Amino acid sequence: MTEKRYLVAGLGNIGPEYAGTRHNIGFMILDAWSQASNVVFSTDRYGDTATVRYKGREFVLLKPSTYMNLSGNAVRYWQQKLDIGIENLVVICDDLNLPFGTVRMRQSGSDGGHNGLKNIEMMLGSRDYARIRVGVGHEFSRGGQVDFVLGKFSEAQASMIPGIARRIISGIQTWAFAGAQKAMTELNSKTAETAIPDQAQ
Repeated sequence: MTEKRYLVAGLGNIGPEYAGTRHNIGFMILDAWSQASNVVFSTDRYGDTATVRYKGREFVLLKPSTYMNLSGNAVRYWQQKLDIGIENLVVICDDLNLPFGTVRMRQSGSDGGHNGLKNIEMMLGSRDYARIRVGVGHEFSRGGQVDFVLGKFSEAQASMIPGIARRIISGIQTWAFAGAQKAMTELNSKTAETAIPDQAQ
């Protein structure tokens, strides 16, 4: 096992009908990273993968093709295939409980009701993996959660996603080089770059 290889799983649902939806923010972050690094994803078992090399570190980006509720199948497969320890795994997902643009990283924890994280925990048999939650807001009426997460970002929000992606990519690099505590300090604060007023959403 190499200590300098990391698995970065961005969660989402495959298919053009899900492109650009709130639930797919994990995919969108990884797409931004691959584009910025001039690498392309290739389709493989359980998902699309791309490898980014940065200052002696190797980041394997994974977009599971299993759909959100079975994300753990893909994460476990690639973790085992690449012999990457759980301490070198980070998962990016949406969070309905956070305002849009808010980013929260934790080194471990509960699934918080997120079906993708729930399945990953079940398949890995552990909740001790890093996760980055990206706030997508919670402007929906009672019973409207599913439609909301499968809905698309507003134009104002979509225009800010590249800035959010840059911040998360930087945070993951910090995590790999300097550890979780420094990365959490870097990521777990709201900045003007990613914060927009509720009425603009």
